[in-house]
Amino acid sequence: MTLEPLHRADIPRPILDVLHRLRELGFAAFLVGGCVRDILRGVAPKDFDVASSALPQEVQGAFKKVIPTGIQHGTVTVVIGGNHVEVTTFRSEGDYLDGRRPSSVTFERDITQDLSRRDFTINAMAYDPVGQVLVDPFGGMEDLQAHLIRCVRSPLERFSEDGLRPMRAVRFAAVLGFTLEPATREAIPPTLPIFKKVALERVREEFVKLLLSPRAELGLTLLGETGLLEVFLPELAQAGEEAVRLARAAAQAAPAEVEIRLAALLADLVRGAQARDIALRLKFPTKAADTMAVLVEHAFLERRTGDADPALRRLLAQVGPALLEPLLAVARARVEARQRDRLPEVLALQERLRALLAAKPPLTPKELALSGKDIMATLGIGPSPQVGEATRFLMEAVFDAPDLNESERLKDLLRTWQAGKGV
Repeated sequence: MTLEPLHRADIPRPILDVLHRLRELGFAAFLVGGCVRDILRGVAPKDFDVASSALPQEVQGAFKKVIPTGIQHGTVTVVIGGNHVEVTTFRSEGDYLDGRRPSSVTFERDITQDLSRRDFTINAMAYDPVGQVLVDPFGGMEDLQAHLIRCVRSPLERFSEDGLRPMRAVRFAAVLGFTLEPATREAIPPTLPIFKKVALERVREEFVKLLLSPRAELGLTLLGETGLLEVFLPELAQAGEEAVRLARAAAQAAPAEVEIRLAALLADLVRGAQARDIALRLKFPTKAADTMAVLVEHAFLERRTGDADPALRRLLAQVGPALLEPLLAVARARVEARQRDRLPEVLALQERLRALLAAKPPLTPKELALSGKDIMATLGIGPSPQVGEATRFLMEAVFDAPDLNESERLKDLLRTWQAGKGV
């Protein structure tokens, strides 16, 4: 691996202008972290992080407009040509007392001091595009070439500082297709008590990135083997080995959408209500949790291949038109992982369901040709539980025969129903 990708990198002009200005004033200034890693991998960075020996006040003095976004931690935002460029002062950190953040921050003038506090070697590189110099004190480039996730210095110390770092290590392995360096991997189980302190919102963010990666199955395997999964998703960790293997395979086979992959992962292990509880526990939005509940509850389409059209229209009503395609994706992923021989049947059922939905049958009371007022007028009653009972009767009738959904035909059905009840 050479530095050529860094030398040829298309770095945005505002970033370069900030780097040039800081260097003109005698300060060291570098691109750091993920952007350096991604450029070396031949991947366009999502953003560019700038670190400098300049103190926050010195950065403020170097540019006309600077926003003190996180000045207490050394970060300010330079506004240049309408663009925002974050600049962070080199720093070292005090002890981590809560497993989340350092107790203090000390500004430094040495880039190596700054890089030494970072999590993994591949994230602890700095590049000066003006002088075309790479600073790599911990062998990040070598580990990048070897496809290794290795902690900077002591893995036990790094994981004890910030409890989310073990999860990040596994996530990077899954997203990049890298291997956990043995000492880094071995440091995860003894630091699980620190991981347990991490807010579930932060865990969920890392889990979602892992779940949506091209190697989700690998990431899920590593989460299980290192004990991380037991902490935040025991329902999966405690299932039998074969059940977990199939669940992982189903998630990998599903499209890379979070509700779909998580539903495919959980469908054969929990019921819909439990899936909803898990999603809420992991701090997913309520709407996403509700979606996962529906997808998990109805995921077993291979059991419905012999159903007649009325039963399938009832399924469509329970699922709702908006969730039909996500449900089909979950069902297909499960069957691909578990019963590939049944895939043709399931695919045929999917086409039937699509055709039934395309015919626009009434699936909710609002789509009935009679309103609540019409029902009361036909039956000669006022607001009462009987209106709801009559509505449910009509819905069942049009599930069986959608062509009955005409006002006069529904009124005739209601009168017959009322007479039969002796009302």
